[in-house]
Amino acid sequence: GLGFNIVGGTDQQYVSNDSSIYVSRIKKDGAAYLDGRLQEGDKILAVNGKDLKDLRHKDAVELFRNAGYDVSLKIQRRLQPQNGPVGHQGDGESGGLPLAAILVPGLALAATAVWILLRYRHRM
Repeated sequence: GLGFNIVGGTDQQYVSNDSSIYVSRIKKDGAAYLDGRLQEGDKILAVNGKDLKDLRHKDAVELFRNAGYDVSLKIQRRLQPQNGPVGHQGDGESGGLPLAAILVPGLALAATAVWILLRYRHRM
């Protein structure tokens, strides 16, 4: 196989109001894992140029099974983590800083700078 599992389809929507096909798991030492480009949570838009839009889950699976040796995937990266199996690291380690840890101090610093600037301009 290609070394990954998928979820989704018109009959098994993984995301509400979205019948797209998503990568749910990358198998260790499988083809996708060794290639390194595909990530859990990626939306697969096409396989070898064939659009996956509005397919049942089993029809999407069949496309992957018959994809051949050289497989071309058109994907869309996941923009934010989702609940459930998608995005689960499994090793207990964080993937980095949460966005709030960067934005909150940055916004506070910007607000303080604007306040100081306005106070300073007011005194002139």
